[in-house]
This record gives sequence, C-alpha cells and structure tokens, in this order.
Amino acid sequence: HELTVGELCSALQLPQSTVSRHLKTLADEGWVTARAEGTSRRYTMPGAALDAGARRLWHLVREQVGATPSARHDLTRAEGVLHERRTASQAFFSSRAGQWDKVRAELYGTRADLVALFALLEPSLVVGDLGCGSGQTAASLAPFVARVIAVDESSAMLTAARKRLSRHESVELRAGRLEALPIEQAALDVAILSLVLHFVVDPSAVIAEAARVLRPGGRLLVVDMQPHEREEYRASMGHLWLGFSGDQLQQWCTDAGFDPPRIVPLPPDPQAMGPALFAARAALRL
Repeated sequence: HELTVGELCSALQLPQSTVSRHLKTLADEGWVTARAEGTSRRYTMPGAALDAGARRLWHLVREQVGATPSARHDLTRAEGVLHERRTASQAFFSSRAGQWDKVRAELYGTRADLVALFALLEPSLVVGDLGCGSGQTAASLAPFVARVIAVDESSAMLTAARKRLSRHESVELRAGRLEALPIEQAALDVAILSLVLHFVVDPSAVIAEAARVLRPGGRLLVVDMQPHEREEYRASMGHLWLGFSGDQLQQWCTDAGFDPPRIVPLPPDPQAMGPALFAARAALRL
C-alpha cells in the first residue's frame, strides 16, 4: 500500500517532523519511493526493485521485529488508516445514491459510459460491471450482450440500480467488495471498471481480482481519470486517488497476468466539468 506522511504519523504515533526525517533518509538510500498526488506525496517500498542484498536484510529485520508487540500495534493502526479511507468513500456513496447520475454527468459528461460499449457488442458475452453504482453502464450493455453481472458494495447504490434495471432480465445484481468479488473463477468474458478505481484503497488488488473472474483471453476495460490536482475531490466526493498514470495501470495489469494494456485518452465532453478521462483495454494472458 501507499501511505501519506499523515497516515504514517497515525499508524506509527510519531510526530510529522520525525516521520518526514526518517522518510527522507529511507528515500535517499532507496528503501522507499514517493509519488506526488495533488498536494501530498504517497510513500511505498519499491519491492522487487530492491537489490538482492537489501531484500535479504529486509526479510531478516521483518522476521526479528515483526512479531514484537510494537510492530503488531503499528500494523493494526495502519490497517485502521486504510479502513478509514474506505469508510470515507462509502459514506459518500450512501449519501449521494439518489443524485449519482447527475454527479457523474457533471464531472464526466454523458458519454463516458457509452465508450465502454465500443468493444463489447458481441451478443454472446458475459460481462461484469464491477462497481456498477446506480446501474447506468449495466443498463446500456444489457441489450447487446448475453448476460451482465453487476457488483457493488454500497446497498444504497444497489437499491438505485435495482430500480433502473428491473426490466432487464439479463442483468444480475450482486452485493460485494471489488477486492473479493462474489463471482466464480473464470466466469466472465469482459470485466468493466468504469469510473470506480479512484474510490478503492488498492487498485492493484481490484485488478488482480478482475483477472481471477475472467476467462483466459478475457478482456478488462478500465475507464477512469487521468492524473489531476483537484485535491478537493477527496473531501467532497470520497476520491482516494487523483487519477492514474499509464505507468501505474500498466504495472498493475501486467502484475495481475494481463498483456500490457492499450491506453487511450478520451476526447473531452463539452458538458463535463471534471478531469480528462482515459480508456484502457487489456487481455488476460492465455
């Protein structure tokens, strides 16, 4: 996971000056990397980028220290920090379900969901609309494909989707988290993540879960925001990520077993007030 300085302060119960000083030392020595996002920076370990000696040292330290009470307490608080992120995002959904279509149209315009249809017009497809919200994408897809499995964690969103999709017999609504989809392995031909990744704590875990439920050769379609600096979206809309770069998405997709994604910036919608969008398509390796 990536954590901000403030989140690390909460997890470690240390003052910001101390955390910042240690982060600078760790970054200078290559133990952590930082990524700017809006006005904040997110820190994480480079993982496989560490050389063999550094990895051995890290594993040794973790074995010696990881079981201590202090380390366990730090881990518990870190898990709490990540839970708070998800709680903030879910609170936004619960309060806005009735106005979600209007909110989306104001931010992204009216064409964002239709872009997903361009590659999905084969009538035999089984499609997963992952993070379906109020069901707009599922409703658009239903006439053109064999079956749509629409998943969302928010009960308020599912209630709104149920009203919209009541006449679409080919759409099945399921409650569940994107990190643990209520879909059996290799059940889908296509998985869609439309304007949802910026709401999740760990997009890489969501993409890996999408790979699990796709058949070999199945396709993942992601529509989301390009990187931006609208920090206010965190508080006003529950966004956890300020868009995504092509490098981020490529890394997550290839780590999950997809071929390198094809990423296309989408033309701006004149009615949209939000950041620019992209569409990315990747096939699960056979």
